Amino acid sequence: MSVPPINQQVTFIYSADLERSRRFYAEVLGLEQVLDQGACRIFRVAGEGFLGICTDPKRAVAAEGVTLTFVTPEVDAWHERLRRQGATILSEPAKNQRFNIYNFFARDPDGVLLEFQRFLDPAWPAVGA
Repeated sequence: MSVPPINQQVTFIYSADLERSRRFYAEVLGLEQVLDQGACRIFRVAGEGFLGICTDPKRAVAAEGVTLTFVTPEVDAWHERLRRQGATILSEPAKNQRFNIYNFFARDPDGVLLEFQRFLDPAWPAVGA
């Protein structure tokens, strides 16, 4: 029996202040909001990959242990954009020898760790490959 295809992917995280997070992901990062479900806002990150930001008083906002990695060839431009927007930046762009990437880290308004990176390893699948 063949495995059925997975056509899209959504990662959901929880926020203490949904409007603050909506502004950050829409205005600071420039992500397109594709759906407003009231308690959740869903943004297109790339292609068929999405990020859902939700609020629910029964769910803890758990930034610890979560890293959202955005893969881009323009790491330096993203660093500059976030700096100009006043985002919390944790590191300067640099080559990470261990993982053969070029990256930097920032935080969203709820403390979720954001990584912007470019894979330097030619084995990483190219966009559209």
